[in-house]
Amino acid sequence: MTTAITEDEAALYDRQIRLWGLEAQQKMRNATVLVVRLRGVATETIKNIVLAGIGKLIVIDDAIVQPEDLNAGFFFRDEDINAKKRVDAAKPHIQSLNPLVAVEVSHDLSVLTNEDTLTELLREVDLVCLTDTDQATAIRVNEVSRKLGKKFYCGGSFGLSGYVFCDLGEHQHVAAPRSIAKEGATSRLEQFKTSYPPLSRALQHSWKDTTSNATKVLRPTTVFSILACWEYQTQHGKPPSSESAANDLESIANRLLRKGQVRQKVCTSVPREMIEYLSTRAALEWSPSCAVVGGMLGQDILKALAAREPPMANFFFFDGQTCNGTVVRMSMDAAPQPAPPPLSSAGVAETTVLEID
Repeated sequence: MTTAITEDEAALYDRQIRLWGLEAQQKMRNATVLVVRLRGVATETIKNIVLAGIGKLIVIDDAIVQPEDLNAGFFFRDEDINAKKRVDAAKPHIQSLNPLVAVEVSHDLSVLTNEDTLTELLREVDLVCLTDTDQATAIRVNEVSRKLGKKFYCGGSFGLSGYVFCDLGEHQHVAAPRSIAKEGATSRLEQFKTSYPPLSRALQHSWKDTTSNATKVLRPTTVFSILACWEYQTQHGKPPSSESAANDLESIANRLLRKGQVRQKVCTSVPREMIEYLSTRAALEWSPSCAVVGGMLGQDILKALAAREPPMANFFFFDGQTCNGTVVRMSMDAAPQPAPPPLSSAGVAETTVLEID
């Protein structure tokens, strides 16, 4: 059931309503978001979506607060170390950000391994967000979320680097038309539809038809070094954390590079110095990088829930060494397409155009 925004909520979210519109704020107000694992990227993401005014947040994590969690986890305190579960320590601080948001926490990560319990959990939410989770788990949860028609995000950090992926299925949003309106004319919002592939298909993306210039702009060495860390995490149960992991990480990165059919004129291998840097630092969290990746993730979740402006399509990669972020379309159509007008009860197409003064 849809819950209307109260006068108190309208006053609290007044600036956002002026920016996005009441309908967009209403959609966020009635949304339930599930976040799995509470590390640095999730902390930043939760801050952004709770302050924006989602309806309900569910956080699942079974770990106890460790000293390293204080690096990027501003929901934790010194007294929480080795004494409280992450979610229990964070809950009152999350709630204090916005008392109007319902916050639930759970310690049971086993729900991710059983399809029946996972399906039951996902039926209750509108959007699923996995953070710092291995690739195999992300693919499995993504498949279940697609079956249920739920929006899916995953993201994480590897030292100074990080990534975000989204699968929104058949997503519709409103945005200003590409043509520039004449001065003084009323702005128009048109509806667009974008088809997103699942994570398993996105990872099979071929760069064969990408021009050399476009490939350079997309920074394939950054993309494949991060994807290599993610695959290493799946194979070993944790990100690389020592010099001994460098050879394995390099092998994975260059195999993925060849499999992606990246033009050799642009890139023949991932630089060894990049591999060595990641092999010793990927398991660490760096607060500024978590802020960038978590900020992108939180902002895009709000776009997806509000259906206002196009969300990212469909991967974001961040290199903290150079402070460069790249959005890469992987196994996707070139651009959002205008959504067909809905049919009236008589079967006649109806066109709705939103106008903004």
